[in-house]
Amino acid sequence: MLRRMILDASIPHRPLGMDADSIRESILDHLEHVRVRDQHSASELDLFHAISYAARARLADRWHRTRQRDWDSGGKRVYYLSMEYLPGRLLRDALCNLGIVESAREAVRSLGGDLDRLFEVEEDPGLGNGGLGRLASCFMDSMATLGIGAVGYGIRYDYGIFRQEIHDGQQVEQPDVWLAHGSPWEVPRTDLRITVRYNGRVEPRKDEDGRTHFEWLDTDDVYAVAYDIPVPGYQNDTVNTLRLWRAVPVKEFDLEVFNRGDHDRSVVQRGYAENISRILYPNDAGPPGKELRLRQEYFFVSASLQDAVRRHLGRFESLDDLPDRAVFQLNDTHPALSIAEMMRILIDEHHVDWKRAWAITKRCFAYTNHTLLPEALETWPQHLLDRLLPRQLDLIREIDRRLRTDIEGQYPDQPEKLARMAIIEQRPQGHVRMANLSIVGSFSVNGVSALHSQLLREDMFPDFDAYYPNRFRNKTNGVTPRRWVLECNPGLAALATEVVGDDGWVTDLSKMKALEALADDAAFQARWNAVKRANKVALSNRIQELHGVSLDPDAIFDIQIKRIHEYKRQLLNILHVVSRYREIKRGQLPAAPRAVIFGGKAASGYAVAKQIIHLIHAVAAVVNDDPEVNEHLKVFYVPNYRVSWAERLIPAADLSEQISCAGQEASGTGNMKFA
Repeated sequence: MLRRMILDASIPHRPLGMDADSIRESILDHLEHVRVRDQHSASELDLFHAISYAARARLADRWHRTRQRDWDSGGKRVYYLSMEYLPGRLLRDALCNLGIVESAREAVRSLGGDLDRLFEVEEDPGLGNGGLGRLASCFMDSMATLGIGAVGYGIRYDYGIFRQEIHDGQQVEQPDVWLAHGSPWEVPRTDLRITVRYNGRVEPRKDEDGRTHFEWLDTDDVYAVAYDIPVPGYQNDTVNTLRLWRAVPVKEFDLEVFNRGDHDRSVVQRGYAENISRILYPNDAGPPGKELRLRQEYFFVSASLQDAVRRHLGRFESLDDLPDRAVFQLNDTHPALSIAEMMRILIDEHHVDWKRAWAITKRCFAYTNHTLLPEALETWPQHLLDRLLPRQLDLIREIDRRLRTDIEGQYPDQPEKLARMAIIEQRPQGHVRMANLSIVGSFSVNGVSALHSQLLREDMFPDFDAYYPNRFRNKTNGVTPRRWVLECNPGLAALATEVVGDDGWVTDLSKMKALEALADDAAFQARWNAVKRANKVALSNRIQELHGVSLDPDAIFDIQIKRIHEYKRQLLNILHVVSRYREIKRGQLPAAPRAVIFGGKAASGYAVAKQIIHLIHAVAAVVNDDPEVNEHLKVFYVPNYRVSWAERLIPAADLSEQISCAGQEASGTGNMKFA
């Protein structure tokens, strides 16, 4: 009722201006009243926060309208569930999507600042690691630009994955303290606390009608607190929400225990809870790391589903029409527990019978598979699930039992097919296969490129493809042209706009085909090459400034920027560098000098990947210090590679190394950005 009264209230409101003078006033207002500075004492950090809040204030009207429009329409909404997001820096993106970059530049200049320098002040949000997270952010950008109502759900990691330092050529992981100065983009919803439960025991009980219900008792509880980040569409009226969950204890501090002198134990609940949202992908080489990973996955799944169901029931009376109002997109298998958790919410909390609950659940979920590596398909030991999530394991076992019964009925003489399709491996204490659970509990399963989707159907899951006709589909990945052309490559954007005749390509890349007609035009080639060289000069200057390494902008910039992994074959690339080095030493000089640039992080527990990084640095030390070679060949490793580095490297690349093992790279959106 209060929500309705507030929404219906007629409050006079004057929209904020988009001109330079209005933005300047907003900056000064924030400096004076929030940062408690004036324009003369303000640091670049103060100015960054002030211009960011000025941009966020201008997004707020659209954000309010988007939420109101979604609420009033009652239309279907996308809930995107992902362990990772890699949005990159947000200030330039917000200004670009608002269409006020130049107005903001003028406003900042009038206060003695430089907008480009303020862009560099912002920390990359530490919410992801690789292509999975960047794809999630591109999807969120695209849905907002298309006007599709969506909420992205994830975890608000305190320290991201890690900040990569290189000591003596070896990777050293340090905390990525991306929130050291706070984030002007997140809106804490401290009033929204959702209880997430772990451990405990499950007991059956009968109601007065003789029906059996299950109670999950004696649990260890934590709160999930929401932090919202706006996701604006490109120059439209849509601002969607990225909702990130932070884990906090139900009881932060036990005063009684503290007063007894047991000071460490008085805050033990706090550590148990806060570790859940501490870092992305804790090292899971040992049992404690595996348990924390599972706690993380369930934490954001449970909070997100409870939040979505709460919202639905605030607008509609029944959960029977939930599939008509919501779709939950599982970004890989990390959120696969959503299927068991939705069944728990429906059956245990809303007393829906199994048949109805399963019908609702399997119409709500869609699963995106991202890998063709069998070892990358998540599995969890039953003993860990039994201890940590006993009710969810009960539900998974029942889903598995019913699936086995159906398969045995359809294929009575094919036990090997049953063994492949079962959710729980057919051996004592067999692991729970999360990909199988995702397939069984979803109405749609997609690969991320035509070949990948074909291999999923024919090689990885042919039994499921035959069992569920038309469930497997292809949805080729993509990238946002806003960030990857318009924002990070303004020279190319201006040239494309001139040739196309307008900037319609920003939301419709097919219009870029107009450039093909000029591919052999000498004048166009010269302008294109001038844009490329300017980008290379800018990158060379940045590398020289930060790392003291000189790269010739007239050299071929040969770039490989990916997670460090054996299948991505950085090892092959650096061995090719060794081969080129030996050729030069033998007097076989190349036609053009070459700068080979690597970037990427190795997972903290991945020893072979770390050795590859060490080898790259060892080769670089030899090549770069050899006066016979370094005029023709250089090697540079970008430490702590992240989105903001990609925005410099990609526009400057002459050659993009896409050399992953054939059939193992599901899509590889990096190649699209380079293209």
